[in-house]
Amino acid sequence: MDAGYTAGMESFRLRVATAEDMAEIRGVINASVRGLQARDYSAAQIEAALATVFTIDSRLIADGTYFVALTESGEMAGCGGWSKRKTLYGGDNQVEKIVPALLDPAVDGAKVRAIFVHPRFARMGLGSLILKASEEAALAAGFKRFEMGSTLTGVALYSLKGYVEVDRVAVPVGQGETIEVVRMVKEIVA
Repeated sequence: MDAGYTAGMESFRLRVATAEDMAEIRGVINASVRGLQARDYSAAQIEAALATVFTIDSRLIADGTYFVALTESGEMAGCGGWSKRKTLYGGDNQVEKIVPALLDPAVDGAKVRAIFVHPRFARMGLGSLILKASEEAALAAGFKRFEMGSTLTGVALYSLKGYVEVDRVAVPVGQGETIEVVRMVKEIVA
C-alpha cells in the first residue's frame, strides 16, 4: 500500500512501515501519548506505559501490517495498523506475555493495533484514515471481525466508527502502574 489521502486541509501519504521507520515511529508515539492522553492517564501511567505497552511492536512491521502516514513534505504524522496475531495490544517491551500465534480469519477477529497521531495533526481525520486502511487490509486478508484494546482517549473515535465496548481491563505497565484499556469489537455485516 502506498496511497495518498486528504484529511482536513492536509494531504497525507500512507505506506507500509519498514524497520528504517522505527525511530520516527517512536517519536510519533511519544508525542501522541504525552500530548493527547494526558486527560485520561496520569503522568506516572504515561511514562511507565511509554517504556512498556506504548512501544513499537516490531512484529507488526515485520508482518507488513503497520502503516505510517507522511505529510507532503515527508514528516511522519501518524502510524498504526492491524495484526493477524493473537496479541491485542502492546509492544516489544510490554510487561504481559506476547502471544505471537496466528489468528484464523474464519473465527478470529483481526487486531487493530497501535494507532497514534502526532498532536500537530490531531483532529484532522488522520486516525480515521489509518483505521480505514487497517480495516481494508485485514478484510483483504479474509477477516470479518475486528478487535482492539483502545486507550480511553480513543474510545469516542472508535465508537463513531462502529466499534462496541466489550469490557475494560487494567493493563500492567510497570513501575507499579496500570492503565485502563477498553476492549472493543466491530463485526462486518455482509
